[in-house]
Amino acid sequence: MKITIIGTGYVGLVTGACLAELGNDVFCLDVDQRKIDLLNNGGIPIHEPGLEEIVRRNRAAGRIQFSTDVEASVKHGTLQFIAVGTPPDEDGSADLQYVLAAARNIGKYMDGFKVIVDKSTVPVGTGDRVSAAIAEELASRGSNAEFTVVSNPEFLKEGAAVEDFMRPDRIVIGLDDTANGSRAHDLMKKLYAPFNRNHERTYWMDVRSAEFTKYAANAMLATRISFMNELANLADKVGVDIEAVRHGIGSDPRIGHSFLYAGAGYGGSCFPKDVQALERTARQYQQDLLILRAVEKVNDNQKRVLSRKVISRFGEDLTGRHFAVWGLAFKPNTDDMREAPSRVLLKDLLTRGATVSVYDPVAMPEAQRVLKLDLPAVLVERIQFMDGQMDALNEADALVIVTEWKTFRSPDFDRIKAVLKAPVIFDGRNLFEPEVMAENGFEYHGIGRSVLTRK
Repeated sequence: MKITIIGTGYVGLVTGACLAELGNDVFCLDVDQRKIDLLNNGGIPIHEPGLEEIVRRNRAAGRIQFSTDVEASVKHGTLQFIAVGTPPDEDGSADLQYVLAAARNIGKYMDGFKVIVDKSTVPVGTGDRVSAAIAEELASRGSNAEFTVVSNPEFLKEGAAVEDFMRPDRIVIGLDDTANGSRAHDLMKKLYAPFNRNHERTYWMDVRSAEFTKYAANAMLATRISFMNELANLADKVGVDIEAVRHGIGSDPRIGHSFLYAGAGYGGSCFPKDVQALERTARQYQQDLLILRAVEKVNDNQKRVLSRKVISRFGEDLTGRHFAVWGLAFKPNTDDMREAPSRVLLKDLLTRGATVSVYDPVAMPEAQRVLKLDLPAVLVERIQFMDGQMDALNEADALVIVTEWKTFRSPDFDRIKAVLKAPVIFDGRNLFEPEVMAENGFEYHGIGRSVLTRK
């Protein structure tokens, strides 16, 4: 099938590469010439395990191409996937300017039947706006070309996006009963047929329900995270081990174990903006989503849980103190620093006079770029970006772990204790067992793990 992907960001590039891997002829469009040049020269603008190999393989096979040529992109694919960014606007709503610009370009150049697939995360009603934008462009040209707008939200986890796309747990397709609905249905069914051979994974619904499903899914996951973080903070006060509680409630099949881990708060490109966008949609209909408002507030507060623990241990004035920080990306297997808890932690420590040595296996270049935007130059100067995780420990008063990279899970504790000024660890992801740390002579501060695990 001939497919056009508009936008070569996280969603667009993964979608395009994986569809090419299945044998389709994919044209990836982006207006950023530097990004297209990078892709055409064999580079990848994002870090995602397995993606570079797939892109390289399909470029060599001639199944994927990258270009800034808008007209050529519209001519290429019967299926036009819109996968551009929808950043939060000033009021928290999703900014649809890039989605609507893509729609207008399709309407400007299309000369035959097209299925326009909204892959970007968009508010309820966006399909109608995309349809109106295309129709307006066609009318201005006097064209009677036909089209159908479909919603096909993505459910990709950063760090596991290729696996999620190639082995989806569900495929959501929103399609309204229009004159060309059956043609669009057949094309989408054919496109996703390889994923449905063992059992049917596709859930068909109307466009608005599909748009809403994406926001509802992320809102639910964000709610579980904030719920556990709030309980973990209480667990610290009352002497409860939140990990024991997690196992106890997660064994209930109605609850399950996923997204019940206490930590330093969620970040990334999806949960924060999607929760805000759903709240904004509710306000447009004079409804107040009280639970989601609380979810967001809890998460904002949780991003300071580590700095509060450090301040409680070392005092409000951290002048002369030096801390090692492991993990900067908002989650492992990505270099994404958007809304990362590490940004809040570093600002809190540095503004109180501390210096820090930081290490992340992947996100160091992106972290340097972002932190220079976040912080005054005088504070950035007090950050040392280290080449190795053990190098960051030299002369540090304590180690603070922010991201749960696998390389941090089984470190040389004897070496850590020998290098740190004092054997103090603040673990923002509960990587270690408190009783094991105590046996190894560490002062250990987890999240909701203020007591040793009771047998």
